[in-house]
Formats: sequence, C-alpha cells, structure tokens
Amino acid sequence: MYKADQFIAREGYPFIVLFGFVTLVFALLGWTFVTLILLFLTLFTAYFFRDPVRVVPVEEGVLVAPADGKVIFVGEVDEERFFNARVTKVSIFMSVFDVHINRAPCAGKVVDMFYNKGEFVNASYDKASESNEQSGILLETGAGPNILFVQIAGLIARRIITYPVIGDILERGARYGLIRFGSRVDLYLPSRIDVSITLGERTVAGETIVGRFN
Repeated sequence: MYKADQFIAREGYPFIVLFGFVTLVFALLGWTFVTLILLFLTLFTAYFFRDPVRVVPVEEGVLVAPADGKVIFVGEVDEERFFNARVTKVSIFMSVFDVHINRAPCAGKVVDMFYNKGEFVNASYDKASESNEQSGILLETGAGPNILFVQIAGLIARRIITYPVIGDILERGARYGLIRFGSRVDLYLPSRIDVSITLGERTVAGETIVGRFN
C-alpha cells in the first residue's frame, strides 16, 4: 500500500530526476533560455506530484471526495456493472493543476475491481465514463450499501495507478492511487446515500463531504 509520510508521490520521482538532470546538463552548457524552460518543467512536475496532508472528517456515516477538482456531473444513471440499478453518479474532473492523489471515499473492504483499456478523450466529456481507459473499485462499506469509484484517464493522462487489491481494507481518506496528468474520478452511490455535493463545487480529496449514509 501507499507510504503516507512523503510530500511527493513516489511515482513522480523518475520524472523529477529526469527533468532535473537534463536541466543541469543544459545549465553546464550555458544554454540559459533552455535551462530556464527545463527548470520550470522540473518545478512543475514536482508541483504536479505533490501529496499534501489532509484532515479527514471524523463524523460517522459520511463519504468524502475521492479527488481534488471540480464537480462536473451529479445525477442519476443506470449502473450495470455491479448494481444493475439507478444510482447517483458524481464526477470530479482533475486538471493538471489539481492534486492527483486519489483517496477512498469511506472505510470498507475491496470486494471487486476492474480495469478496462480504452480511449483517451477529454476527461471532462460525458462519454469519457464509457469510452476512456479506467480502473474501478467496488467497496463493501459495512455501514451501508456498497459503493463504486472509478479512476478515468484523460486526454493527456496515460497511466492509471491503483494500489489496493481485492481483500484490502481501506480507511476513509486513505490514499489509494493516482492518475498522471489530467483525469477524473466517478463515484456511483446507491439510493441509500444522501448526496450533498452540487454541480460546480470544488472538492478536496479526503476532506470535502460528498454525502451521508441514511
């Protein structure tokens, strides 16, 4: 599982080291303009892979946002993979400027997972939920109905990273993965959950309350 005592996601280190090394080479060659561009890329890469500490709500029965970003969809959909029913879907879009560490919406046991290869259309489009490359986790909550959350690749994102395996126990707000360079996370919530988040809201993964078990 993910080691929590670090300020930059471990997946970012190879990119930071690469950009840093190339920056140093051009600096030694005296190519000032190129060096400045590469220095910016090095710093932005470190910024992109930042992993800030989050204060997870202690209130019982709440679900927190799985991602930083903007809520681009809240509404009922037919979910046929696991629920075969109408559920509420909440979609959070992460731009390249958002933190990309994903966090578990609530405590529970990973009882099923899936990974589908697909396209890389803009993750803000509705069809991304169906056509894009994605990785999903079905969580048995214990406090209520199972919930499903799905990481979806975007136009630039080409790598979804999901840490848990079936049988793992997740804590609310625990880091469970990330998506590189712009993407989204979809939450599928059965009717026994009262959704309180609204369209257009900004979320903070692990902190913003999305809904409550009723």
